[in-house]
Amino acid sequence: MSTASLPAHSDPPPGPNHVAIIMDGNGRWAKARGLPRVAGHRRGADAVRRVVRGAGELGIPILTLFAFSTENWTRPAEEVNDLMGLLRHYLRSELEELHRNGARLRVIGNRAGLAPDIVRDIERAEAMTHANSRIDVNICVNYGARDEILRAARRLAEQVAAGELEADRIDEGRFERELLTSGVPDPDLLIRTSGEQRISNFLLWQCAYAELIFVDTLWPDFGKEHLERAMAEFRRRERRYGGVVG
Repeated sequence: MSTASLPAHSDPPPGPNHVAIIMDGNGRWAKARGLPRVAGHRRGADAVRRVVRGAGELGIPILTLFAFSTENWTRPAEEVNDLMGLLRHYLRSELEELHRNGARLRVIGNRAGLAPDIVRDIERAEAMTHANSRIDVNICVNYGARDEILRAARRLAEQVAAGELEADRIDEGRFERELLTSGVPDPDLLIRTSGEQRISNFLLWQCAYAELIFVDTLWPDFGKEHLERAMAEFRRRERRYGGVVG
């Protein structure tokens, strides 16, 4: 199944500019139907296609999806292999369509733990779509926010110890440049599917002021209409950033 064409849109909507989604509920979707977990992951991959297309139709400039966490390696080996296989399939089968539709793909996470062929596929996909500007699609793979923050802190500490950086020159901007998301604006809206109400070590620094929306829908059933409802809820909220409005 290939990604459908993304229709053109004119004026940008009044936010959110960056939507991040924790895609949860594949296993429960499969269990409820008496199917193996991999069936849920495969249907979840279909939901990725729908949501990427829906985000383009709704004029969302940046979409970030949490696909595989650093903690997911503890799952059964068969399930991990299936997930990696789906990642390979997505990178190879969807790339041409994403590129034709002006999507810039970026994979965020620690690549050292990934198979060499997957890393090559990631590099090829990022290089091919680098100049695209219609929508940024970020997929977080082998990503964990605590690990990301620790690595950033270590790099800055090493620079200070080497005399390359003064400790008092470290501010939020300098710290952010060491994060895996360097150059990506912070999410305005974080959505988690499946009814769970936690952020599970995802973009802890970046989501400091994101609006959080938790929906009961399992990820394989999530689509453009759910995304649109979450955006409507986002627009009803008053964002204060720690201050007072009005």
